Amino acid sequence: MKQILQELERRRETAKMGGGARRIDAQHGKGKLTARERVELLLDEDSFEEFDMFVAHRCTDFGMQEQRPYGDGVVTGWGTINGRMVYVFSQDFTVFGGSLSETHAQKICKIMDMAMQNGAPLIGINDSGGARIQEGVASLAGYADVFQRNIMASGVIPQISVIMGPCAGGAVYSPAMTDFIFMVKETSYMFVTGPDVVKTVTNEQVTAEELGGASTHTRKSSVADGAFENDVEALAEVRRLVDFLPLNNREKPPVRPFFDAPDRVEPSLDTLIPQNANSPYDMKELILKVADESDFYEIQEDFAKNIITGFIRLEGRTVGVVANQPMVLAGCLDIDSSRKAARFVRFCDAFEIPILTFVDVPGFLPGTGQEYGGVIKHGAKLLFAYGEATVPKVTVITRKAYGGAYDVMASKHLRGDFNYAWPTAEIAVMGAKGAVEILYRSELGDAEKIAARTKDYEDRFANPFVAAERGFIDEVIMPHSTRRRAARAFASLRGKKLNNPWKKHDNIPL
Repeated sequence: MKQILQELERRRETAKMGGGARRIDAQHGKGKLTARERVELLLDEDSFEEFDMFVAHRCTDFGMQEQRPYGDGVVTGWGTINGRMVYVFSQDFTVFGGSLSETHAQKICKIMDMAMQNGAPLIGINDSGGARIQEGVASLAGYADVFQRNIMASGVIPQISVIMGPCAGGAVYSPAMTDFIFMVKETSYMFVTGPDVVKTVTNEQVTAEELGGASTHTRKSSVADGAFENDVEALAEVRRLVDFLPLNNREKPPVRPFFDAPDRVEPSLDTLIPQNANSPYDMKELILKVADESDFYEIQEDFAKNIITGFIRLEGRTVGVVANQPMVLAGCLDIDSSRKAARFVRFCDAFEIPILTFVDVPGFLPGTGQEYGGVIKHGAKLLFAYGEATVPKVTVITRKAYGGAYDVMASKHLRGDFNYAWPTAEIAVMGAKGAVEILYRSELGDAEKIAARTKDYEDRFANPFVAAERGFIDEVIMPHSTRRRAARAFASLRGKKLNNPWKKHDNIPL
């Protein structure tokens, strides 16, 4: 018996060494952790339960039968993050470059099936050279099996991808279908075709970092939601994100202890809006002053900065925040910001996370670039997302809410539950200057008359009271009481039940 136990321990130690000491040293030399080190950092101490440690590939072509390392390039199992269950797979670059084989894919699929069956988030740590060439179509089939599960799990359990090395070719489509993608600066990249293929086909000279590095995907393409300095920081941020999320779509987000009075007032908010209506201010200041303990987890911080998305807590409960940012493009909506916010709103709605919207939007960004790029359809995505959402929705208009953009930003007409406005709110078809130039075109030569008309228009429409008269604004509130009002609104909506008409699925304008 003792001999059998010793043999088990020996095999476990062999499995834990992955591709061997030399390759582990090479991994560390690139500033990267090993697959197992990443899992240990991600999960609570001693909580990891591994599956399929002794699985080996079955390929006999190209002399592959001579090398059959345990685990076959991926570590899979489950554990806990702050006591809540998650499933995880972590690709091991020290074994065949983390390449995906038939058995490698089967290990991932097993863990995905279990995550779905047991209603727990799935976290995938990607560090792979792609499909294992020696296995040909069996490897491609493995990818497709993973893709299908990503699709079935979408909106059922949170899926998080952490890119911690290469992720190229077909491998990128699994992360692309997950809810959040995090990358590590300098050591991770994602692209469908690599720099060599790009050079051959298009004659473009580009490095892997320029083509698909963390800064490219967080700033330009919006593929990634965040980029971090190293593996340790990325995994710590994943832990922090999981703390905001429910385990699945049938559970509410977790309620955390909080040490911040729900009725706290913030007198500084009374002077947040500048006297000059065209002067910018930082909307993040409002978000931080409303949130429990000023804790805000921003999503896609570096992309489409004219809109802000992320999570806060109110009375210890997760709330999704969408806010126009007057510091960038005056807070206008455009193609990128509409896509960014629409995806975030749909995620919140899928997982029963209430949505708090702060509005200061002068309209949609004009220009041929926007129109040719399809701003109509992209803007409709955000409109559609808010309109179909059945979660509690609280909206606060701080300053401008002009034209169609007023409608889009969680207005009462899109089934907003509580629609508040600050006294500084201006709800109108357009700004006073533009409106007067259209309404009184014949008087444009008389500066005094135009000035008087502009003031008259501002007095009549540059305030929240016309909308309040019609019931489109539920209450005009003092800025300093925004946290208390939002907290009470969401507390009153905890029992909300709203169902959309039965359909197989909608046809959002993609």
